[in-house]
Amino acid sequence: MPFYYYIFLVIVLSIIFLAIRSLVLRRKNIPVQLYVKALHNENNGNFEEALTTYESALNEVKKIRFHNRLKHKIIEKIKLLHTLIEHKNSFRFIR
Repeated sequence: MPFYYYIFLVIVLSIIFLAIRSLVLRRKNIPVQLYVKALHNENNGNFEEALTTYESALNEVKKIRFHNRLKHKIIEKIKLLHTLIEHKNSFRFIR
């Protein structure tokens, strides 16, 4: 068998592997579920709990490596929550 058949076989197998992996990961959206839970906590005013949930969602997104958009959203939310918590704590000391 010529060498280019092996290259073609490797390419086809890698495409099949990536397709199956993406289908499995779409069904098991743990980072998205954590993001929704953190968003709910943030809307209820539980900023510390939302921050920990966002951080665990960020860890899950880093494991998967497919949700770059979600990763950037979570990073922005974490920055915002750190700012809100610092503002809330400094406001508490002023009173």
